[in-house]
Amino acid sequence: MFINISWKGKLAFEAQTESGHRILLDADPEVGGEDKGPRPMELLLVSLAGCTGMDVVSILKKKRVNLEGLAIKIQAERAPQHPKYFTTIDVEYTFRGKEIKEEDVKQAVELSKDKYCSVSAMLQEKATISFRWNIANQ
Repeated sequence: MFINISWKGKLAFEAQTESGHRILLDADPEVGGEDKGPRPMELLLVSLAGCTGMDVVSILKKKRVNLEGLAIKIQAERAPQHPKYFTTIDVEYTFRGKEIKEEDVKQAVELSKDKYCSVSAMLQEKATISFRWNIANQ
């Protein structure tokens, strides 16, 4: 896997992924950026949400769960001193569908957390990550 990244002035960079997608990153104006894109640490949380979300949806589909929607909210705290890594991360899933069973959701989240999500496996080296969920059966 590879990415190419090129400087676009001030603190902005444009990344191109191996799959051909482009992402513009930038910093807050307070530190010299122009706020043209997300911060690198924000993208780590986006990666975590995407990784676990893809796992959970895939697992629930295999279990034939009638999932109609999934929202994931992540809140994180960072260390006060540089390098200001994440110290705690809270992942909250909201599942929407018909007759979604608690045990199916629990198993899917645990499989993602403990076995499949490479992003959470890496982040767990520094941060305490908590996982919780809500089920909105319709």
